[in-house]
Amino acid sequence: MKKLVLDGNSLTLEIIDEFLSSNPKVEISEKAKSNINKARNLVEKWIAEDKVIYGVTTGFGEFANVKISKEKLAELQKNLIRSHSVGVGEPLPPFIVKLMMLLRANALAKGNSGIRLSTIQLLIEMINQNIIPVIPSQGSVGSSGDLAPLSHLALAMIGEGLAEKFDSVTSETISYSKIENSSKILKKYNLIPVELTAKEGLSLNNGTQMMTAFASFITIRAIKIAKMADISAALSHEALRATDKAYDEDLHKLRPYPGQLASAENMRNLIEGSEIRQSHLQNDKRVQDSYSVRAIPQIHGASRDAIQYVASRVEIEINSANDNPLIFPESEKHIEGGNFHGQPMALAMDFMKIALAELSNVAERRIERLVNGSLSMLPRFLTTDGGLNSGFMIVQYTAASLVSENKTLAHPASVDSIPTSANQEDHNSMGSIAARHCYQILKNVEKVIAIEMITACQGIDFLKPLQCGKGTSAAYNEIRKSVKTLKKDRILYKDLNKAINLVENNEILMAVEKVVKLK
Repeated sequence: MKKLVLDGNSLTLEIIDEFLSSNPKVEISEKAKSNINKARNLVEKWIAEDKVIYGVTTGFGEFANVKISKEKLAELQKNLIRSHSVGVGEPLPPFIVKLMMLLRANALAKGNSGIRLSTIQLLIEMINQNIIPVIPSQGSVGSSGDLAPLSHLALAMIGEGLAEKFDSVTSETISYSKIENSSKILKKYNLIPVELTAKEGLSLNNGTQMMTAFASFITIRAIKIAKMADISAALSHEALRATDKAYDEDLHKLRPYPGQLASAENMRNLIEGSEIRQSHLQNDKRVQDSYSVRAIPQIHGASRDAIQYVASRVEIEINSANDNPLIFPESEKHIEGGNFHGQPMALAMDFMKIALAELSNVAERRIERLVNGSLSMLPRFLTTDGGLNSGFMIVQYTAASLVSENKTLAHPASVDSIPTSANQEDHNSMGSIAARHCYQILKNVEKVIAIEMITACQGIDFLKPLQCGKGTSAAYNEIRKSVKTLKKDRILYKDLNKAINLVENNEILMAVEKVVKLK
């Protein structure tokens, strides 16, 4: 992708994925420019007529009943951004901020916000030159959208915030190192800070772009993680010498959830041709395996269906106008409403938290079976000379810790609400909290899956010379390029980090999909 044209209606998760990897230049479509100008002209007309419009000629929140004089309208917008820039905590990852900027620009491109085209163009130029505002991660309750985070974004645009200039920003750009005053950076790159006029501050800080930026990235990753969870489960299936009867297509057609059918098909294809499975088709007295192995399609499949539901909600939100009031040039009306409310993303992120946490929950149970000699029929803790060597004993502790942390993070943020603005905003979504917690769960799940993969590979080593199936062999071989068989105790966190990198960079997934197409 060399160029990304925004029109307010056409963004997809696939486009966002490419945006985060290839740093394309961004521009506004000609149709969108026309729509933006029409809405702005109408706002200027209303101002000239001295109409009472929330946030344009009045104060905000509880101050909605305070009329503001014409000569103070620009000051009103600047005061809005200054007063609402109250975020605290560690800065958001730069790639999340860049995605926030893209999503805000796309929402404004719909032409219903009443902002000037020149103001949006500054935002676009900052994206294209990778001038990324520093935005604290905490302070949003998801009421009038992500007010505090988006105010910090606007603060950088008016030259009063902090920012950093990057050569490029991808999903691997997670921290800042050379923070400066935004006015200094803008001047250096021949950009002029915006002088906000009527409605513009509200157009910039009233929306759901922080929580939706997280939601977009998380959903993109979750779709890949669902596949990697099937790969790690298939490796465990091989090491545990489990039966493949539970993945029979006829069984799953009787309960045809899309995710369940897809996961079962993945399991069949991953272990196809397995010499390990073939070796115990005869004289295997086990009738069925434990749930964590036997019910992989049902468990993983339910998470897959939840992920797809969340994806459908995110793709609506990334192409929505969500500030207030919204301007309708064709009918010459403005509507004060609640499109800014974060509830749709809050519920979606809470659902995603549960779906992802469950993938790690069941993976940890398979890890336990792998290291427990009485369950796996493999050497205890997957080590020879046990006692002198502890092998993979404590690796399971790490997985258990991550899974337990996920359980606390998965508590739904959206069921909580604290009224704000003197009870004018009396129901808040807490969507940004849900999104931040979901991001942490996502990172934890990637780690647990990586742990399951290297644990299963260690178990498979005890079954040699028997070979894995087509897909599991590809995964095993890719892992063994970086993480060697554990023959005696060594510092294992180095192995864990190598495996985590393989998962985060999709290297195992890509290696498998060269030989097996996963759903």
